Amino acid sequence: MKKYRAVLVGTGGIADAHVNAVNHTQGRVQLVAACDIDAARSEAFRAKHQLAKAHTDYAAMLREEKPDIVLIAAPPGLHAAMSIAAMEAGAWVLCEKPLCASLAEFDQIAAAEQRTGNRTSCVFQMRFASSNTHVRHLLASGQFGRPLVAVCNTLWYRDVPYYSVPWRGKWKTELGGPTMSQGIHTMDHLLHLLGDWTEVKAVAETLYHQIEVEDVSMALVKFANGARASIVNATLCPRQETYLRLDCEHATVELTHLYAYKRENWNMTPATPEAAARLQPAWDAFPEDVGSIHGAQLLAMVHDMDRGTVPLTSGPEARRTLEFLAALYKSAFTNTTVTRGSIQPGDPFYAVMHGNLSPKREKKL
Repeated sequence: MKKYRAVLVGTGGIADAHVNAVNHTQGRVQLVAACDIDAARSEAFRAKHQLAKAHTDYAAMLREEKPDIVLIAAPPGLHAAMSIAAMEAGAWVLCEKPLCASLAEFDQIAAAEQRTGNRTSCVFQMRFASSNTHVRHLLASGQFGRPLVAVCNTLWYRDVPYYSVPWRGKWKTELGGPTMSQGIHTMDHLLHLLGDWTEVKAVAETLYHQIEVEDVSMALVKFANGARASIVNATLCPRQETYLRLDCEHATVELTHLYAYKRENWNMTPATPEAAARLQPAWDAFPEDVGSIHGAQLLAMVHDMDRGTVPLTSGPEARRTLEFLAALYKSAFTNTTVTRGSIQPGDPFYAVMHGNLSPKREKKL
């Protein structure tokens, strides 16, 4: 099987997860170089992980290394341009969330995919756990019955020093608050399980932090299958929790974790003893446990590269999640219900996620 040469751009906190992801491929991917605008940090990362080369110039790295894969862990405001440059240099891309700043930027990425034949995949590792594949199969096969109600909470805590990093808390560089930077994972996971959304009604406010972007958003969502969901995203919660709950006709399915999960984080509550007798054997038949790690997603992308197929979190699937976030912001900032497909070129929320508006800032007492 072909082995792929990879480079990493951005050597901050999430970079180690990408190194672990490369290791998870068991030799299918080789990390040959890293890049960071801070030369000392780039060199320290190179030495720590025994890489062949450290770079400070991204374009030069692409020219010199000629990678098959580019792993992007740079600040969000750089993601779209870096992804396009990598594809034009002949590489496939695995890019941290948020993938880009707007639907307009996403469509530029999609155009580059069509132009180059290469692909950019957004890091949505929650989709790739083996336990999630099992639960999604049970849901799709109808064994739980019709999905009725869902809860999707990303209740995290970020302190003042977190937002003191220059690129954080700003629309231009972080691209949003907990809607785009934290809750995006759980919301994408919800969409992966429940399918197409049809409309959203939301609020987004800045309750505490001195930042441009929101620090809390809430939404009510309708899905094409008839289900209804409530969503909370916040960076204001000292007891942190990521919680996903699906109430179906025959059972409640729950996932409780923080930043990653495995089989042990799932729970199923049957509606009746009869449902328990029927569902429990199917529920217990989990496959070998691979958690929601970057490595599972990178390995899946390698298989797509082998076959020339579209990665799960590129193309329409990635756009569906981004469109949902744009609709959430538009609903919150215009106090309207937003339907899927209604944000088109010419709409302010197509060009930038916040539509050049700002979240309501609550006055401190």
